[in-house]
Amino acid sequence: MATDKLRMPSYGGQALIEGILMRGKKNLAAAFRTLDGKIVLQTEELAPMYSKKYFQWPFLRGILLLWDAMVLGYKFLTISANHQTEEDEKIEGPWLYGTVIFSLLLAIGFFFILPALLGKLLVNLFSLDSATVNIIEGFIRIALVIFYLWAIGKSRDIKRVFMYHGAEHKTINAFEANKPLDVQNIQKCSMKHPRCGTSFILTVMIVSLFVFFFIGELSLPLMLLSRLILLIPIVMISYEYIRWTSNHLDNKFVRILATPNLALQNLTTRPPTDDIVEVAIAAFNAMLERENPVLIQKNIPE
Repeated sequence: MATDKLRMPSYGGQALIEGILMRGKKNLAAAFRTLDGKIVLQTEELAPMYSKKYFQWPFLRGILLLWDAMVLGYKFLTISANHQTEEDEKIEGPWLYGTVIFSLLLAIGFFFILPALLGKLLVNLFSLDSATVNIIEGFIRIALVIFYLWAIGKSRDIKRVFMYHGAEHKTINAFEANKPLDVQNIQKCSMKHPRCGTSFILTVMIVSLFVFFFIGELSLPLMLLSRLILLIPIVMISYEYIRWTSNHLDNKFVRILATPNLALQNLTTRPPTDDIVEVAIAAFNAMLERENPVLIQKNIPE
Protein backbone atom coordinates (compact mmCIF):
# COMPACT_ATOMS: atom_id res chain seq x y z
CA MET A 1 0.00 0.00 0.00
CA ALA A 2 1.53 3.30 -1.08
CA THR A 3 1.62 6.00 1.54
CA ASP A 4 1.48 9.67 0.66
CA LYS A 5 4.68 11.26 1.99
CA LEU A 6 2.91 14.52 2.75
CA ARG A 7 0.55 12.70 5.09
CA MET A 8 3.16 10.66 6.90
CA PRO A 9 2.66 10.71 10.68
CA SER A 10 5.39 12.44 12.67
CA TYR A 11 7.34 10.09 14.89
CA GLY A 12 10.22 10.88 17.22
CA GLY A 13 12.83 9.12 19.24
CA GLN A 14 15.65 9.31 21.74
CA ALA A 15 19.05 7.69 22.00
CA LEU A 16 19.67 5.56 25.08
CA ILE A 17 22.63 3.61 26.46
CA GLU A 18 23.09 0.90 23.81
CA GLY A 19 19.48 1.42 22.81
CA ILE A 20 16.89 3.62 21.16
CA LEU A 21 13.42 4.78 22.19
CA MET A 22 10.90 5.38 19.41
CA ARG A 23 7.70 7.20 20.19
CA GLY A 24 4.40 7.40 18.32
CA LYS A 25 1.18 9.21 19.08
CA LYS A 26 -0.23 6.56 21.41
CA ASN A 27 2.57 4.05 21.89
CA LEU A 28 6.31 3.81 22.37
CA ALA A 29 8.88 1.09 21.90
CA ALA A 30 12.47 0.78 23.05
CA ALA A 31 15.11 -1.63 21.74
CA PHE A 32 18.29 -2.47 23.64
CA ARG A 33 21.45 -4.33 22.67
CA THR A 34 22.25 -6.55 25.63
CA LEU A 35 25.65 -7.75 26.79
CA ASP A 36 25.23 -11.05 24.91
CA GLY A 37 24.55 -9.19 21.65
CA LYS A 38 20.82 -9.81 21.49
CA ILE A 39 18.19 -7.13 20.85
CA VAL A 40 15.42 -6.96 23.45
CA LEU A 41 12.27 -4.90 23.11
CA GLN A 42 10.02 -3.10 25.54
CA THR A 43 6.75 -1.50 24.44
CA GLU A 44 4.07 0.38 26.30
CA GLU A 45 1.08 2.57 25.71
CA LEU A 46 1.45 6.27 26.33
CA ALA A 47 -0.58 7.94 29.06
CA PRO A 48 -4.26 8.68 28.26
CA MET A 49 -3.61 12.41 28.46
CA TYR A 50 -2.19 12.27 24.92
CA SER A 51 -5.71 11.85 23.60
CA LYS A 52 -6.89 14.99 25.38
CA LYS A 53 -7.52 18.05 23.25
CA TYR A 54 -5.48 20.34 25.50
CA PHE A 55 -2.38 18.29 24.73
CA GLN A 56 -2.54 19.63 21.17
CA TRP A 57 -3.21 23.25 22.03
CA PRO A 58 -0.53 25.47 20.44
CA PHE A 59 2.10 26.73 22.89
CA LEU A 60 0.75 24.69 25.82
CA ARG A 61 1.74 21.46 24.06
CA GLY A 62 5.39 22.54 24.04
CA ILE A 63 5.59 22.57 27.86
CA LEU A 64 3.64 19.33 28.24
CA LEU A 65 5.70 17.45 25.65
CA LEU A 66 9.00 18.69 27.09
CA TRP A 67 8.11 17.52 30.59
CA ASP A 68 6.87 14.16 29.33
CA ALA A 69 9.93 13.65 27.15
CA MET A 70 12.19 14.25 30.14
CA VAL A 71 10.25 11.83 32.35
CA LEU A 72 10.20 9.09 29.72
CA GLY A 73 13.83 9.80 28.87
CA TYR A 74 15.07 9.29 32.43
CA LYS A 75 12.91 6.22 32.89
CA PHE A 76 14.24 4.47 29.79
CA LEU A 77 17.82 5.62 30.32
CA THR A 78 17.67 3.76 33.63
CA ILE A 79 16.24 0.69 31.90
CA SER A 80 18.93 0.80 29.22
CA ALA A 81 21.65 1.11 31.87
CA ASN A 82 20.21 -1.93 33.63
CA HIS A 83 20.64 -3.98 30.47
CA GLN A 84 24.36 -3.15 30.48
CA THR A 85 24.93 -3.94 34.16
CA GLU A 86 22.42 -6.80 34.55
CA GLU A 87 20.89 -4.95 37.48
CA ASP A 88 17.25 -4.11 38.13
CA GLU A 89 17.40 -0.58 39.46
CA LYS A 90 14.19 1.36 38.94
CA ILE A 91 13.37 5.04 39.13
CA GLU A 92 9.63 5.43 39.49
CA GLY A 93 7.04 7.67 41.08
CA PRO A 94 8.40 10.46 43.31
CA TRP A 95 12.02 9.43 42.72
CA LEU A 96 11.58 9.73 38.95
CA TYR A 97 9.88 13.12 39.10
CA GLY A 98 12.35 14.34 41.70
CA THR A 99 15.28 13.36 39.47
CA VAL A 100 13.73 15.17 36.50
CA ILE A 101 13.08 18.33 38.54
CA PHE A 102 16.59 18.28 39.99
CA SER A 103 18.16 17.87 36.53
CA LEU A 104 15.95 20.63 35.15
CA LEU A 105 17.00 23.00 37.93
CA LEU A 106 20.67 22.23 37.26
CA ALA A 107 20.21 23.01 33.56
CA ILE A 108 18.38 26.26 34.33
CA GLY A 109 21.10 27.25 36.78
CA PHE A 110 23.95 26.56 34.38
CA PHE A 111 22.43 27.87 31.14
CA PHE A 112 20.24 30.72 32.42
CA ILE A 113 21.17 31.85 35.92
CA LEU A 114 24.96 31.70 35.43
CA PRO A 115 24.93 33.79 32.20
CA ALA A 116 22.62 36.30 33.91
CA LEU A 117 25.04 36.63 36.84
CA LEU A 118 27.96 37.07 34.43
CA GLY A 119 25.98 39.76 32.64
CA LYS A 120 25.31 41.56 35.91
CA LEU A 121 29.03 41.40 36.67
CA LEU A 122 29.79 43.08 33.33
CA VAL A 123 27.39 45.91 34.18
CA ASN A 124 29.26 46.59 37.41
CA LEU A 125 32.71 46.34 35.80
CA PHE A 126 32.19 48.29 32.57
CA SER A 127 29.03 50.36 33.12
CA LEU A 128 27.36 48.87 30.03
CA ASP A 129 23.73 49.58 29.17
CA SER A 130 21.18 46.86 29.83
CA ALA A 131 20.49 46.10 26.16
CA THR A 132 24.17 45.45 25.44
CA VAL A 133 24.54 43.27 28.52
CA ASN A 134 21.45 41.26 27.59
CA ILE A 135 22.92 40.57 24.16
CA ILE A 136 26.23 39.51 25.68
CA GLU A 137 24.36 37.30 28.15
CA GLY A 138 22.55 35.65 25.25
CA PHE A 139 25.79 34.87 23.42
CA ILE A 140 27.34 33.54 26.64
CA ARG A 141 24.35 31.22 26.96
CA ILE A 142 24.72 29.95 23.40
CA ALA A 143 28.47 29.50 23.87
CA LEU A 144 27.88 27.46 27.03
CA VAL A 145 25.49 25.13 25.18
CA ILE A 146 27.95 24.59 22.32
CA PHE A 147 30.85 24.04 24.72
CA TYR A 148 28.84 21.61 26.84
CA LEU A 149 27.78 19.50 23.84
CA TRP A 150 31.32 19.53 22.47
CA ALA A 151 32.81 18.57 25.84
CA ILE A 152 30.49 15.65 26.60
CA GLY A 153 31.00 14.42 23.04
CA LYS A 154 34.63 13.69 23.94
CA SER A 155 33.54 10.88 26.25
CA ARG A 156 33.73 7.41 24.69
CA ASP A 157 30.42 6.38 26.25
CA ILE A 158 28.65 9.53 25.03
CA LYS A 159 30.07 9.00 21.54
CA ARG A 160 28.26 5.64 21.53
CA VAL A 161 25.03 7.38 22.57
CA PHE A 162 25.54 9.90 19.76
CA MET A 163 25.92 7.01 17.30
CA TYR A 164 22.54 5.72 18.43
CA HIS A 165 21.25 9.29 18.04
CA GLY A 166 22.48 9.27 14.45
CA ALA A 167 20.77 5.93 13.83
CA GLU A 168 17.51 7.25 15.26
CA HIS A 169 17.57 10.21 12.87
CA LYS A 170 18.53 8.10 9.88
CA THR A 171 15.69 5.65 10.55
CA ILE A 172 13.04 8.35 10.91
CA ASN A 173 14.37 10.12 7.81
CA ALA A 174 14.15 6.85 5.86
CA PHE A 175 10.56 6.35 6.98
CA GLU A 176 9.59 9.92 6.10
CA ALA A 177 11.28 9.51 2.70
CA ASN A 178 9.03 6.50 2.07
CA LYS A 179 11.94 4.04 1.93
CA PRO A 180 11.93 0.41 3.13
CA LEU A 181 13.46 0.20 6.57
CA ASP A 182 16.56 -1.90 6.05
CA VAL A 183 20.15 -1.19 7.01
CA GLN A 184 21.29 -0.33 3.50
CA ASN A 185 18.56 2.26 2.87
CA ILE A 186 18.82 3.79 6.33
CA GLN A 187 22.59 4.22 6.18
CA LYS A 188 22.15 6.38 3.05
CA CYS A 189 19.91 8.85 4.92
CA SER A 190 20.93 12.01 6.73
CA MET A 191 21.82 12.07 10.42
CA LYS A 192 20.14 15.47 10.76
CA HIS A 193 16.48 15.98 11.51
CA PRO A 194 14.58 19.26 12.06
CA ARG A 195 12.59 17.96 15.05
CA CYS A 196 15.71 17.00 16.99
CA GLY A 197 16.02 17.94 20.65
CA THR A 198 19.40 19.52 19.89
CA SER A 199 17.64 21.94 17.53
CA PHE A 200 15.10 22.68 20.23
CA ILE A 201 17.81 23.55 22.75
CA LEU A 202 19.53 25.98 20.40
CA THR A 203 16.18 27.55 19.50
CA VAL A 204 15.44 28.12 23.19
CA MET A 205 18.77 29.92 23.57
CA ILE A 206 18.22 32.11 20.52
CA VAL A 207 14.62 32.98 21.43
CA SER A 208 15.74 33.84 24.97
CA LEU A 209 18.31 36.25 23.54
CA PHE A 210 15.55 38.20 21.75
CA VAL A 211 13.12 38.05 24.67
CA PHE A 212 15.63 39.21 27.30
CA PHE A 213 16.90 41.97 24.99
CA PHE A 214 13.70 43.94 25.57
CA ILE A 215 13.94 43.76 29.34
CA GLY A 216 15.38 46.87 30.89
CA GLU A 217 17.76 47.13 33.80
CA LEU A 218 16.55 45.20 36.84
CA SER A 219 17.80 44.53 40.32
CA LEU A 220 19.60 41.22 40.74
CA PRO A 221 16.64 39.38 42.37
CA LEU A 222 14.17 40.62 39.72
CA MET A 223 16.58 39.81 36.91
CA LEU A 224 17.00 36.21 38.10
CA LEU A 225 13.25 35.89 38.63
CA SER A 226 12.61 37.14 35.10
CA ARG A 227 14.89 34.41 33.70
CA LEU A 228 12.86 31.78 35.51
CA ILE A 229 9.39 33.10 34.70
CA LEU A 230 10.05 33.95 31.06
CA LEU A 231 11.56 30.55 30.42
CA ILE A 232 8.04 29.10 30.17
CA PRO A 233 6.88 31.28 27.21
CA ILE A 234 10.34 30.91 25.65
CA VAL A 235 9.95 27.12 25.63
CA MET A 236 6.43 27.46 24.21
CA ILE A 237 7.58 29.73 21.37
CA SER A 238 10.61 27.54 20.65
CA TYR A 239 8.54 24.39 20.30
CA GLU A 240 6.12 26.04 17.89
CA TYR A 241 9.06 27.39 15.85
CA ILE A 242 10.63 23.92 15.58
CA ARG A 243 7.28 22.46 14.60
CA TRP A 244 6.74 25.15 11.97
CA THR A 245 10.18 24.85 10.39
CA SER A 246 9.97 21.04 10.22
CA ASN A 247 6.66 21.33 8.37
CA HIS A 248 7.93 23.91 5.85
CA LEU A 249 11.41 22.73 4.88
CA ASP A 250 10.35 22.70 1.25
CA ASN A 251 10.58 26.51 1.46
CA LYS A 252 14.07 27.86 0.72
CA PHE A 253 13.81 30.64 3.31
CA VAL A 254 12.75 28.19 6.03
CA ARG A 255 15.67 25.91 5.15
CA ILE A 256 18.01 28.87 5.68
CA LEU A 257 16.40 29.56 9.06
CA ALA A 258 16.85 25.93 10.06
CA THR A 259 20.55 25.84 9.10
CA PRO A 260 21.98 26.68 12.57
CA ASN A 261 19.77 24.07 14.24
CA LEU A 262 20.79 21.37 11.79
CA ALA A 263 24.46 22.37 12.00
CA LEU A 264 24.51 21.99 15.79
CA GLN A 265 23.47 18.36 15.36
CA ASN A 266 27.00 17.70 14.09
CA LEU A 267 27.96 17.76 17.80
CA THR A 268 25.28 15.30 18.97
CA THR A 269 25.21 12.70 16.19
CA ARG A 270 27.83 10.25 14.96
CA PRO A 271 27.71 7.84 11.99
CA PRO A 272 26.20 4.60 13.32
CA THR A 273 27.50 1.12 12.60
CA ASP A 274 25.15 -1.41 10.98
CA ASP A 275 24.50 -3.20 14.26
CA ILE A 276 23.36 0.07 15.84
CA VAL A 277 21.03 0.70 12.90
CA GLU A 278 19.56 -2.76 13.50
CA VAL A 279 18.57 -1.64 17.01
CA ALA A 280 16.92 1.49 15.57
CA ILE A 281 14.96 -0.61 13.07
CA ALA A 282 13.80 -2.98 15.80
CA ALA A 283 12.59 -0.10 17.99
CA PHE A 284 10.86 1.72 15.14
CA ASN A 285 9.12 -1.37 13.78
CA ALA A 286 7.95 -2.37 17.26
CA MET A 287 6.46 1.09 17.74
CA LEU A 288 4.97 1.14 14.25
CA GLU A 289 3.38 -2.27 14.71
CA ARG A 290 1.42 -0.91 17.66
CA GLU A 291 0.63 2.40 15.95
CA ASN A 292 -0.19 1.36 12.40
CA PRO A 293 0.34 -2.24 11.23
CA VAL A 294 -0.44 -1.22 7.64
CA LEU A 295 2.63 1.01 7.55
CA ILE A 296 4.92 -1.62 9.00
CA GLN A 297 3.97 -4.05 6.24
CA LYS A 298 4.96 -1.41 3.74
CA ASN A 299 8.30 -0.60 5.36
CA ILE A 300 9.61 -4.11 5.94
CA PRO A 301 11.61 -5.17 2.89
CA GLU A 302 10.51 -8.38 1.21
